[in-house]
Formats: sequence, structure tokens, C-alpha cells
Amino acid sequence: MTQLKEVFTFSNGLEIPAIGLGTWQMSPEEAEQMTAYALNNGYIHIDTARTYGNEEGVGKGMKASGVNREDFFLTTKVSAFSKTYDEAKKDIEDSLTALDTEYLDLVIIHAPRPWDKMHSDGPIEKLYFEENLQVWRALEEAYEAGKVKAIGVSNFEIDDLVNLLENVKIKPMLNQIKYHIGFRDEQLVQYCQENDIIVEAYSPIGTGKLLNNPDIQKIADKYNKSTAQITIRYCYQKGLVVLPKSVHEEYVDNNADLDFEILAGDMDYLNRLVIN
Repeated sequence: MTQLKEVFTFSNGLEIPAIGLGTWQMSPEEAEQMTAYALNNGYIHIDTARTYGNEEGVGKGMKASGVNREDFFLTTKVSAFSKTYDEAKKDIEDSLTALDTEYLDLVIIHAPRPWDKMHSDGPIEKLYFEENLQVWRALEEAYEAGKVKAIGVSNFEIDDLVNLLENVKIKPMLNQIKYHIGFRDEQLVQYCQENDIIVEAYSPIGTGKLLNNPDIQKIADKYNKSTAQITIRYCYQKGLVVLPKSVHEEYVDNNADLDFEILAGDMDYLNRLVIN
């Protein structure tokens, strides 16, 4: 499981482990159990969020693991609904309290717009550019105060990133986006990488819908791996930080067993897949 020790380096020199445990849709009890298990079995990167409602569980799992706080990387997210300086500042303080930690390795804005404004069939009515600058100011202050070691964003598109890059003091260090086989925005990835913004892939297994895909299964059989391992390794070989998630210990282990390489021809095949 050497990939658990692999790291990417932020623009400020801080390192982020290439593979992390995602905790989206975990109950507080599941988050506690899985966090403790992951940290005791090689993981050194845990990802949660204010709106997941499980930060306290993650914090308990961190303590239960017995792993020293400085020996693992912890990410949380300011709520997508927190679009003022004061709301973002409160989210950060509440996260520190819930996670029972003196500092956070990474805090990111969960989305550029509130969730109910993110996906619509028509044009986006409001871009929230000014609001995101307010939120970013709260992140910058937490960073400068040493409460946060790195700051970034999630689900930000190029226009959202340009707004920050042209108007803030500290540039975003990471953009966490949905990315998996059949769902890729390579223009966004390229833009981030050209601007020294690390890209992190959430839902690398497509929230489970890729597990039974026959085209991916064909590649998995060739390597004697699971479809989950192929999808996670695929994102890793694309140069992204990857956040697989499971509430089953067996799969948490399996998701980190990535000591193989997908050949170039098979990567090309996976690149061409269209997932409905």
C-alpha cells in the first residue's frame, strides 16, 4: 500500500497524502469507526466537512486511533451555504471544536454556490463571486493565524477560480472536484495544474455506479483487481489526489491496495468510456 505514503506538494510547501479516506454520507458512528480503522491501517489522510454532520465522529475516531495528530492529514470544508465572512469564520471555529483539534491541515470552500443554486437546467442566476471573496478572507485569516495549514476550494469551475486568483492575497492550493472514469473535466484539471492548484478527486468510484460496469470489469479482470481498485488507480495515475470511501473495513483496505500500474493502452481505453 505504498500509495498511502505518496504525497503531493502544495504551493506553500505543505504535503498532502495522495490517497485519503472520504467520509461523505457516513453517520457519526460510522465516521468514528472508519477513521480509527483507517488511521490504524496505513491511511494518513482523512476528509470530512461541516455539512456531513460527522466531524465529531471523525474527531473521536482520531483520538481512538492513538495516532499522533501531527502524523496524519485532516481536511474539512466550510459549508456551501456559508457565504459571508462571519459565517465562514464560525464554520472554521465550529469544525475545530467538533474535531477536537488545535489545527486543520486543509480547509476548503465546499462549493462556489449554495447547493440549491449549484445545479439547475437554466443559466446560473447568481455567481456569488463577491460572497466567495468574503469567505476566502476568513480562510486567509485562519491560515495566517496558524489554525489552518492550507486553504482551497471544492467544486469550483474556471470562472470561480479566476475570481479568486485575480482578487485574493493567498491563492487557492487545491480544488476538490467530482472526477471518475466517464466523468472528467480535463479543461478544468489542466487550468488548475497550470496555476499550481492541486486537483483532488472525490467519488472516484462514481458513488458506486462503476462497481458493476462490464467495461471496467474487463480491465479489472486483466489485472486481477477489483473494479474499485481500477477506478481509484485510474485517478491516481492521472496525477490527482484521490478520496475513496467505504464503511466496510475490507473495502477500506482494498481501496488502498494500489501497488500496480494500468498500462497506457488500458488507460486510453478507460479514457474513452462513456458512462450513462
